[in-house]
Amino acid sequence: MRVGIPKEIKNHEYRVGLTPASVFDVVQAGHEVIVETQAGCGIDFDDDDYRAVGASIVDTAADVFAGADMIVKVKEPQAQEVAMLEARHILFTYLHLAADKPQTEGLMASGATCIAYETVTSPNRSLPLLKPMSEVAGRMSIQAGAHYLEKEQGGRGILLGGVPGVAPANVVIIGGGVAGLNAAQMAVGLRADVTIYDISNDRLAELSTNFGATIKTGYASKAAIAAAVQDAHLVVGAVLVPGGAAPKLITREMLKTMKRGSVIVDIAIDQGGCFETSRATTHDNPVYEEEGIIHYCVANMPGAVARTSTFALNNATLPYVIQLANKGPEKAMADNPHLAAGLNVSDGKIRYEAVAEALDLPFN
Repeated sequence: MRVGIPKEIKNHEYRVGLTPASVFDVVQAGHEVIVETQAGCGIDFDDDDYRAVGASIVDTAADVFAGADMIVKVKEPQAQEVAMLEARHILFTYLHLAADKPQTEGLMASGATCIAYETVTSPNRSLPLLKPMSEVAGRMSIQAGAHYLEKEQGGRGILLGGVPGVAPANVVIIGGGVAGLNAAQMAVGLRADVTIYDISNDRLAELSTNFGATIKTGYASKAAIAAAVQDAHLVVGAVLVPGGAAPKLITREMLKTMKRGSVIVDIAIDQGGCFETSRATTHDNPVYEEEGIIHYCVANMPGAVARTSTFALNNATLPYVIQLANKGPEKAMADNPHLAAGLNVSDGKIRYEAVAEALDLPFN
């Protein structure tokens, strides 16, 4: 199979679908790899690094799409990339379709087989290809929140961990999954006052056991969340509905009760966001203010730490890339139902129910 790696073109996206080390493994498995020139330059891999492991370098993304059977990316295809997809293509990348009807309709029109990293499952029902980027985003959410709490950035002027004699910031994390766990680890490490909310009592028990007295936990009822945000200096939205749109857990009315200059970080923004006032931002223009509250809603947060993120992602995706290349998509998914769970669009139809439901489109 011919595997194509285009250069990512989303705003300040420096990650790359396959590193040279991953390309080496794909080539050793008997496949051809086509890489767009400078695709890896954002993480200090040049074209010669790819040539050295057997890849062919081409001048444009159009050359990649024309020559490849499978396109391996990081972020969802932008409009000009969707336009280059054909029915013969396999697209393997993050898609986040539940919050993006135009992309969904474009992928349907292409006829391509589109497999989303974020809905591939594992035997224990976790999401192994989403996990590494959730870990990164969770950790980055605290870095970003701490930065924008600084007065110069428009924040309340609070040091996350406080100092002796001055109380630390109050950090509220909504969602106790992978992203929420990693956010909590970072916030606890900075000595913030941390509370995690979730709707799973089992998960709350696990978090309480893992963190002991260093965090507090709470059941994520509407009333509890409404009360919590009033005293919060930093709220991290880490809610996940696999493949579906994120629920809006923080309303504008709740936002009005928060202290001016507080910060919210919406990790769920790829799936539409879990705050009513959330809208996707970019690394060029990462924040905006609503009701006196700073919103950080960058849709590709891990792109800011592209080298770490690319290696972490490749560690997870490479086995699936090789399965798809070795067997073709139909047999690979027939043999591996967890990979089949990643199928979102094929033959012009939506194959993932939560996506169809979120977008009010037919599910097949």
